[in-house]
Amino acid sequence: MVSSKNYYWEGISLISSPHEDIISDSFLIRSGPPAVYQLRAKKQKIGTLTRMTVGEKRPNKPNRTILLVGETGAGKYTLINALLNYTMGVKWEDGVWFMITEEGRMIQIEGHIESPTSDVIVYEIFGFEDKTLPYSLTIINTPGYGNTRGTEHHDIISHRLLDLFQSEDGVHEVHAVGLVMKATLITHSDGRRPKNTLQALKAANIKCAKDEKNRSVHFLFNNCQHEERMEENTIFKNSWELSQTNMDHLTNLLGKLNPQKRMKTAVVLNDRIRLKASIQNLEDRIELAELKQTEIKQIREALKQTNHRNKIEIEKLLSLLENLEKEMKVLTAEKQKWLSDSYQHAVRLEEIALKADSASTVVHLDFLIEKMKEEGDTEKVQKLEEMRREDGGTKEAVQA
Repeated sequence: MVSSKNYYWEGISLISSPHEDIISDSFLIRSGPPAVYQLRAKKQKIGTLTRMTVGEKRPNKPNRTILLVGETGAGKYTLINALLNYTMGVKWEDGVWFMITEEGRMIQIEGHIESPTSDVIVYEIFGFEDKTLPYSLTIINTPGYGNTRGTEHHDIISHRLLDLFQSEDGVHEVHAVGLVMKATLITHSDGRRPKNTLQALKAANIKCAKDEKNRSVHFLFNNCQHEERMEENTIFKNSWELSQTNMDHLTNLLGKLNPQKRMKTAVVLNDRIRLKASIQNLEDRIELAELKQTEIKQIREALKQTNHRNKIEIEKLLSLLENLEKEMKVLTAEKQKWLSDSYQHAVRLEEIALKADSASTVVHLDFLIEKMKEEGDTEKVQKLEEMRREDGGTKEAVQA
């Protein structure tokens, strides 16, 4: 039987560990304790995306996929590495910590501190099913939504995810979506239930999975597992144990979840993209129509002021006015089309059980409500306002 005890002498780690085979194929980042290693993950491109793989996929073995979202700096990197170590069966007494991500590396962009990751990265953790879990893990990490790049960058991410779900060698199903939040947003992050955070999620109409007591499912993790340990310091060990307990609960939940198939996920993303495109076309037609209306008004004013004996000038103005009015009829018809299309896309998003009041869709709904009121279509206004007030569009629980 191989002992997992570590001996440290003058900064040199003499390790007898169940992870020796992995250690021998990793880069030592810090001698520790714990000794921190960067794994040699296989890197490949999936179209415009990046995939990082550890281990070899086993045929007919189950897999669970998590999509992580969260503000820049919330701790998605740390959680991914924590999931990696848990899956590998790393224990406190092993005195090691493995990394698959470039954890903690931040850069400065125009005076703001941001994560260097500006794209979607897929992390695949295979070959450790016999250690702690009956399944392998696929983790989809998305760039932080709190960065300074604005909505255009978020639109790019939507397209990236659509590519990922539509690609034959991409991701075919998602079991859970995890919202990662900073501990600084939680009044009590010492293991107690974060009431203020959960109340904020409820107030923001963010749908969460519920437990048997109808409470929002959440998990608390500490991000200090890889930090250097001080002798006889129990704080780090207590934090490790808290994270391990919550990791037990998370992975147990993942094992019970049914996946959302890629077709449905791709349809959702595609309809979101179409809704935005319809709104953009509608806004363009409205802007053009306003310009044409201003021109028509100016020409009519000119006709009033033109000397009626100046026949040629009047004929030119009348001809120009006629052409502008024809263009206005075309623009009005196009405006009606894009308004109708936008409404249909918004309703469809609700019907396919996607949360209707996400940050981007709320703006679109407010815009559509305003334009439908201008059209006097009270029935559609009422429908849109109901969607705007709903507590989240999923008719199936969105797992947190």
